[in-house]
Amino acid sequence: MYVAVIIPISDAAAPELSDYLNLTDVALRRKLEHEHGLYIAESSKVIERAIRAGHQPRSLFVQEQWLEQARELVQDFDDCPIYLVTSELALSVSGYAIHRGAMAAMHRPEPPSVHSLLADARRVVILEDIVDHTNVGAIFRAAAGFGVDAVLVSPRCADPLYRRSVRVSMGTVFQVPWTRLPEWEPAAALLADAGFHVGALALDPSAISLREFASASHEKIALLLGSEGDGLTGQALSASDSIVTIPMMNGVDSLNVASACAVALYAIE
Repeated sequence: MYVAVIIPISDAAAPELSDYLNLTDVALRRKLEHEHGLYIAESSKVIERAIRAGHQPRSLFVQEQWLEQARELVQDFDDCPIYLVTSELALSVSGYAIHRGAMAAMHRPEPPSVHSLLADARRVVILEDIVDHTNVGAIFRAAAGFGVDAVLVSPRCADPLYRRSVRVSMGTVFQVPWTRLPEWEPAAALLADAGFHVGALALDPSAISLREFASASHEKIALLLGSEGDGLTGQALSASDSIVTIPMMNGVDSLNVASACAVALYAIE
């Protein structure tokens, strides 16, 4: 029978809480995650989705009113401690009030290969150098909602498992398979070998409309999205088969990248 290991914590400097310290410091969070292979899942729903996807919890960090729910979340993991804290201590450790039930330090799974993700896929989304974690999370949510088979992220793209990305995605980063691409020369070869038509969303005089692109009914489509400020790089555009634009009105030239992704996915589904 499962017996939860519940450890009350009263000191913000306790070594048990080292995984959760300074969550508002992006640089420290990245360093911790990449060195120790961890990410933070926030809210009971997100933790549940991560566990359902096969991810392993290392520990939970909860306030007393959420304890029973936390027990249920980790009932299959005998070696996962539950750190019980007051709301004041939670604020002191994490840097913000936790209103969503729990946080969990999760072990990062080994990323799949690009080849394995493309093998049976028909619709994929590629994110090049998108640095805003909110946009990354929103794109994953759209990708899940429109049945995208995989998301591929460039070497310099923001981490989909960063806390804000996970939260904004509502845990869908655990539903849509994803991995990092190599640089563009080998990445373009992988996409071509798998039979994908790469459609780059960009403002360009040679671009075709999204309606025209969707009507072509390409069997396999990789939708390519660029960074919030500069858009797609020259290498990305060179690796594309079509440059696609969403026609706009009233002097608006483009949409937010996550909104553009959702519109394009609806058009090509």
